[in-house]
Amino acid sequence: MTLTPSKMPTRRAFAERMRDVGELRDDFAVFESDIGYSTYSYLFGDRYPKRYFNMGIAEMATVAAAAGMAADGRPAIVCGYGVFLTMRALEVVRSFVCYPNLNVKFLSSHGGVTAAIDGVTHQATEDIAFMTTLPNMKVLVPCDSASARAAFDIALATPGPVFTRLMRDPLFELYDETEIFTLGGSKKPREGTDVTIATYGDCVFPALEAAERLASEGVSAEVLDLYCLKPWDEEAIRSSLLKTGALVVCENHQKRNGLGYELGVWALENMPLPFARLGLDDTFAESGNYQKTLAAFGMDADAIVEAARKVVAAKLGRRQT
Repeated sequence: MTLTPSKMPTRRAFAERMRDVGELRDDFAVFESDIGYSTYSYLFGDRYPKRYFNMGIAEMATVAAAAGMAADGRPAIVCGYGVFLTMRALEVVRSFVCYPNLNVKFLSSHGGVTAAIDGVTHQATEDIAFMTTLPNMKVLVPCDSASARAAFDIALATPGPVFTRLMRDPLFELYDETEIFTLGGSKKPREGTDVTIATYGDCVFPALEAAERLASEGVSAEVLDLYCLKPWDEEAIRSSLLKTGALVVCENHQKRNGLGYELGVWALENMPLPFARLGLDDTFAESGNYQKTLAAFGMDADAIVEAARKVVAAKLGRRQT
């Protein structure tokens, strides 16, 4: 599969769609914590200044103010870095947004180690664990511009809180603008029969690279893009695993309490099979080049290929015993 290099980070694609929809709908407002030129929320603010609120470097207050507006009946969108939205403001998100099930949406930039060059303080590698754990919260993780724009539409159309994890830098374009994305949906960018590689966000691309390399070894890998992590597409996982009988999960996140935990528990309860999960292994990452950081912490195509080889071998060993 040939991927087209992207010129636009998902954070900008989401923000541009937010700006464009603002012309069609005047019922929502945007809240920012003084990094509008990084989240690109300034694009909305420049066009609709009366619906744009920069609350300063105060994420807890920003989320609380957005919750107040949502409680009064207007959807609110909060923009910021993932580490600060999901940890500094976590109590406010939990108690003021999720508990009353308010219509607050989150543009969360710098997900995982996509912010590698900015260092550990800006790498949101625990955000999926926090957000998927909160009752009423829905979680989206687009991998390219088309899916990021679609994520904004899904978020705005979905009642209650929605968290969208976005990337710092552009990577590749995978989907056409005509693709349909839905809450609870997934995509299958590559069909396979020997092993399922389940992933999301930026890790879709090393997964596809790994599948190409595995094909040259005679291993047919299916790649599932679970762009909606909560609710995730149980039927797609079930259908794929009934076919392949082996599962690798790769995510730019801590192994603990991420998608790997979720699918591992599900598989144990529903169809035990050879399984491997890739991600940060109870450690922080480091500051540096994004691709080298992925490789250093076992989240690149090399790591996926090796994990797939092992689970396929384990599956074949089961059949022979």
